[in-house]
Amino acid sequence: MQKHYDSLRARYAVLLLLFLLSTTAMAAGTDFHVLGIVMAIDTKHIEVKTAKGAIVSVLLNKPVKFKNKSNPKSNDPPVVGDRVIIEATKDDKTKKVSATVVHYSPVTIAPPPR
Repeated sequence: MQKHYDSLRARYAVLLLLFLLSTTAMAAGTDFHVLGIVMAIDTKHIEVKTAKGAIVSVLLNKPVKFKNKSNPKSNDPPVVGDRVIIEATKDDKTKKVSATVVHYSPVTIAPPPR
């Protein structure tokens, strides 16, 4: 009986440790969304003008994924003028915002009249 009790206590200790580690890892960054229109983009960052008029700069790291609403198979990044919803994390220490997924709808330009 004592052996079973010790085994159970060890399991609870491991579960408690895993819980504490996971909450610490989650506190390292804050998840949020950036919505707006692309004002500038290059390989390292994207600038988005929000509905309130603020321009938010978001870092584009290697693992970022681009998801085109019009073409789900495309891996191409958005261009200036496209509407975006960026899933991002903010590092609490450095205050830098990094994108994880960029969802976008390409701007459609009507052909000139003939």
